[in-house]
Amino acid sequence: MSAIAMTRSGDRIAFDRLGEGPGVVFVAGAGPFRATDPTTTRTAELAARQGVQTLVFDRLGRGESAAEGDLTLERELDAIAAAIDAVGGRAVLVGHSSGCSIALAAADAGLPVTGLALWEAPIGQFRGGAAQFEADFLAHLDAGDLEAAQVEYMRDMPPEFLEHARAMPEWPQIAAGSRTYRADARSLAWAEEVPLAERLAGIAVPALVMVGAQTFPGMRETADRLAEALPRATFREMPGAMHDWEPAPMADAIVRLALEAAQG
Repeated sequence: MSAIAMTRSGDRIAFDRLGEGPGVVFVAGAGPFRATDPTTTRTAELAARQGVQTLVFDRLGRGESAAEGDLTLERELDAIAAAIDAVGGRAVLVGHSSGCSIALAAADAGLPVTGLALWEAPIGQFRGGAAQFEADFLAHLDAGDLEAAQVEYMRDMPPEFLEHARAMPEWPQIAAGSRTYRADARSLAWAEEVPLAERLAGIAVPALVMVGAQTFPGMRETADRLAEALPRATFREMPGAMHDWEPAPMADAIVRLALEAAQG
């Protein structure tokens, strides 16, 4: 049964928490939530067996974390703060895709983040820049055209991703989920508003920047830039493909980072 926490914005987040030890909170990117993301759940289970406490939550507006109104980056950071509180008040954040930029924003905002594990952050990969991407996406979202917003959000992904999604019977539900991507778009634009080294200079926690062994064009280059810009970052290529990681080696890497971060 899901546990529930209240955020200081008044939102409810639903989560699963496993294990004991230093905290690890998973921050999903655009789309996934617990019921649709067995890879993250399995990773959290494996990590929790190795001496850390893991938490996987449904982001605002997804799964069991029902939320109305504009799901802003500020509300998402409050949700992360509540998740960190639930694992003892300090945690490594594990970001997936645009969850990486949200995790970076959380660390930059001064949340009690002890480390960052970042998987395939799409920072700096939008044609015309992330500010224009955010503006175009929000134009559709604020007009209430969620299908157009979903298409806009996927514009720089491999074309077959959108083709596959639109052919699925779940496409209406996928498109409806675009209302939960406001924070993703904002955090990606935030990351590009100043030079990356300047933007990330104040994030002094240990960071593990990762890409899969089989990844998309641009992901390795972004990871290299992130690893160079973050003051205490290490780059690692990991088993994984199609923007996803393999649970067992990912769990091992997260545990090492969390235990090292807990030792200061």
